[in-house]
Amino acid sequence: MNNKKVGVFILVITFILLSIFIMIIQSLNQEIKALGCFENAGCRTIETSLSVVHFAFGAFGFLFALAFYLLIFSKGEEAIVERLEKDTERKLVEEKYSILSKGLGEFERKVLAVVRQEEGITQNMLRLRVDMSKAKLSQVLQELEKKNLIKREPKDKTLQIFLKERL
Repeated sequence: MNNKKVGVFILVITFILLSIFIMIIQSLNQEIKALGCFENAGCRTIETSLSVVHFAFGAFGFLFALAFYLLIFSKGEEAIVERLEKDTERKLVEEKYSILSKGLGEFERKVLAVVRQEEGITQNMLRLRVDMSKAKLSQVLQELEKKNLIKREPKDKTLQIFLKERL
């Protein structure tokens, strides 16, 4: 059950309780008028009942505040949880990339970093970004393909480079 449903449920219960408490107070006030209470023994009983009703109003106030909180502020909590999950996922991806890059050579790290930044970059553009010869870049890309880190797909007269999985 989500917070919004719980909030609505508590709010309904709160209004039902409020109605009951108001009826009790009205009946007690009528008894007070009927008895003409000042120092009467029956007045003490009514006074004790009124104290209980005042306590009940405090409970009503708490329930109302709780329901209001669950209805209004539950979206903020969901957004916070979602953001924390995204941050955790991003950190895991960064950690995975960091560990992976330690097992790669200097040229492979350089190429993988650029491909990671620009998914679908063409091989010609990549060559310019990493400042490698065509032969060296081709060799590095073949090694990365053997390690199952990238895939190359034809595009016009060149190839586009994509990561096999999100790094």
